[in-house]
Amino acid sequence: MRIGVAALMAAFAASGGAGPRDPPGLVRLRLAGLRVTEGKLLPGPDDVLRIEEPKVRAVARSLSGAVAELRFAYLGPTSRQEPLSSGEMRRQIGLKLRAEDGCNVLYAMWRLAPKPGLVVSLKRNPGQHSWGDCGASGYANLRPRRSSPAPALDPGVRHSLRAEQRGNDLIVLVDGAPAWEGTLPAEALSLQGPAGLRSDNGRFELQLFVSEP
Repeated sequence: MRIGVAALMAAFAASGGAGPRDPPGLVRLRLAGLRVTEGKLLPGPDDVLRIEEPKVRAVARSLSGAVAELRFAYLGPTSRQEPLSSGEMRRQIGLKLRAEDGCNVLYAMWRLAPKPGLVVSLKRNPGQHSWGDCGASGYANLRPRRSSPAPALDPGVRHSLRAEQRGNDLIVLVDGAPAWEGTLPAEALSLQGPAGLRSDNGRFELQLFVSEP
C-alpha cells in the first residue's frame, strides 16, 4: 500500500526532517542550491524534497565541506522500475561525495534491495567526465576497517545517513550510530567536488545538509 504522501510530508516538515532540528554546523540545501543531473526533485513544504522517479542524481551547486547528511523517509518503490546499467534491479538511496563529475565520485549508499546493506564505493575514471565517456565503468567497493549492519528501511520511518571525512578516513553514520569506517584510497582523496544525492527505484521525502568548505 502506498503511503499517503501529503500526510507524511506534513509530518516530515513539522518534525524538521529525520530529527527535531537541522543538524548543527550544517547548511540545508534547498532545491535552488542543487543541480539535478538526472531525474527530477519535487519541492514540498518547508523545503522538504520528494523523489518519485526511478533514477535521480543531484549535486550541490557550490563546493561543500567534509560532512554531508541525508535525512529521509522511504515511501515505497517507484511505480516504474529501471535496472542499473549492469542489469541489476537495485533499490537504494545515498550520498554522493567529492563528486568531481559523472565519472569520478565517491558514494555512500544505503541499499534496500535486492540485498540490504550499506556500501561505500568509488567510481574513478581518470580523464573521463561524462556518462558518454565512462558509462558504468570504474566502480570499486571500498573495504571498511569496521562496519555494522544497517537497519531495514520500512515505509514511513524517518532515517539519517551521514558521512564525515576526518583526515584520510571516512566515517558513515546511520541514524547517528557508526556503520562504516575506513581509510580512503589516494584515488578518492584526489577528487575535488561537492556533495549530493542519488536514488534508484525508490520514492522518498528528504532533506540534504552539507558543511561549508
